[in-house]
Order: sequence, then C-alpha cells, then structure tokens
Amino acid sequence: MLDIAEELNRWVADGRDFAVATVVAVGGSAPRQPGAALAVDAEGTAVGSVSGGCVEGAVYELCRQALEDGETVLERFGYSDDDAFAVGLTCGGVIDILVTPVRADDPVRPVAAAALAAGARG
Repeated sequence: MLDIAEELNRWVADGRDFAVATVVAVGGSAPRQPGAALAVDAEGTAVGSVSGGCVEGAVYELCRQALEDGETVLERFGYSDDDAFAVGLTCGGVIDILVTPVRADDPVRPVAAAALAAGARG
C-alpha cells in the first residue's frame, strides 16, 4: 500500500470518502504480493492495483459496495477448473483481498490519516 500512500494522504486531506482493497494473503503463483493495494473514492477514481489486471474490475466493484454499505469484506480470488470463465487469477494462484471503507465521518479516520501521512513520508 505504500505505493499509493501519497495519493491516499491527499484524499484524506481533501476529505474524500474511499475504500482500500489490500492483498492480505497469497497462495501459489500470484501477480502481486501482500500489501499491494487498490483504492477507489466516492467519485469512482481508482489508484493502485491488486492483481495487475485479472481481478481489478471485481475488486473495484467491491470497493464501491464497501463505500455504499460501510462494510469491510474479505474476498478470495483464484482459478477454478469448474468455472474457468469466472473472475479469477489465470496464473493459478489465490489471493485474499481485504476491502475497508474509509469515510470522512468514521471515528478511526484520524488513525488512518496518521498512517497514510507516515507512509507518504516514507
């Protein structure tokens, strides 16, 4: 997530609501490692990547849903021989994605803001 911390720090300063999807676990071959992140703001602007493209659309929609309902969600994406055309990883691996909404009125927003500011500073 450090690669998008600077942009997210700006979003916090602007008072934007957003959701962050973070790779929290991988199994087998995966395009990105734990810590990779994608964020989507309330206007639909996206920054970052969790998979290099193969599940970005589905994760984008999870972020939009998290913004709408305020719920954190853990979702697993992987390849399935039974449903080869479903959203998944063509590389054969599995990734677990944690999607967390970060709203301006959330009581933990100051904690997130402090962490993002530190990340933006390196």
